[in-house]
Amino acid sequence: MAPNSEFDPASPAWEENNYLSTALTDAGYQRGSTTDLKNMRNREVEEVPHGDPVQETPDDESELLDPDTLVFTESPSEDVQGRFEEDFKAVFDRIEEETGKPVEFSKVDSYAASVEAMRSERAHIANFSTGTTAFAVNLGGAVPFGVGLTPEEEFGYRLFATTRADADSIQSVNDFAREDVKIGHSEPASNSGHQAPSALFDQYFDVTAGEDYEVNFSGGHGNTTRGIAAGDYDAGPICSTCFVDTVEAQSDLSFDDFKVVWASAPFPSGPVAYRYNLKPEIQEGIKRAYLDSDFSDTAYQERTGYNKFVPIDYKTVWKDIMIIQRYNGVKYERSALGS
Repeated sequence: MAPNSEFDPASPAWEENNYLSTALTDAGYQRGSTTDLKNMRNREVEEVPHGDPVQETPDDESELLDPDTLVFTESPSEDVQGRFEEDFKAVFDRIEEETGKPVEFSKVDSYAASVEAMRSERAHIANFSTGTTAFAVNLGGAVPFGVGLTPEEEFGYRLFATTRADADSIQSVNDFAREDVKIGHSEPASNSGHQAPSALFDQYFDVTAGEDYEVNFSGGHGNTTRGIAAGDYDAGPICSTCFVDTVEAQSDLSFDDFKVVWASAPFPSGPVAYRYNLKPEIQEGIKRAYLDSDFSDTAYQERTGYNKFVPIDYKTVWKDIMIIQRYNGVKYERSALGS
């Protein structure tokens, strides 16, 4: 069955079809909508379904942080080369305006390092990846408060179960379980690259990662994408927006090279968070800097795709992520983040 080049995002027919990735990206299916986000934000959730809730700001003033300089970090991206200080200047300037404190960028090279930086109080503000966020809350004292929107009011990303367009023997996630198929996952803590497929492939297709097929960690979504194109992997779960960024950044890749055999509902993009024990006035200044700002036509928008941020509550918006991690038996321990 050849991949379909026609795609209706309102009613994707995954049981009968798989699609050239061109059709999905032309339809903007790599992201969700503000309606998806609204539905997540409006859910009634009495308590977090897995792990601990965000920590409350201490009442004891002696436990509060009042650093001279605020340190920012973000989960690393393997595909975006950057002059971080220049790219984030618009955001850092706004934080300084609202808090009176300069901002310094601290680069980390792994998801685990981003959580450790906040846990040890070497970072006060961070962008975490979606799958790492619960670790940051449970281990690092993070308080997620906002997520980015694009100028088109798009939100989040999906899991794309991806293979090569000419892989005639792979028509469904069910085919991932064949002995002659090599599957690439990104990293252990990655949501769409490992945690979500480990749960959702099992639930929807009765295909269990690590049992029905061997998990080969590629080290990142870009590596999985390039590995599929090169034949190092036959297929794999990939963050949809990371997939798009990788293909667009590689002159030797085309969306017509790939097909998608299944896609998930939207997930929230990694949030921006601050450490729970910063002085309350600093917390409020950081939130204003993000939530009350327009970053249109800045290097920050060009780098991230986001021109504004909207508030979120961890307990409601991250509910599905926590349920996936509970399903997988994830323990919020440093070792579970990988290296």
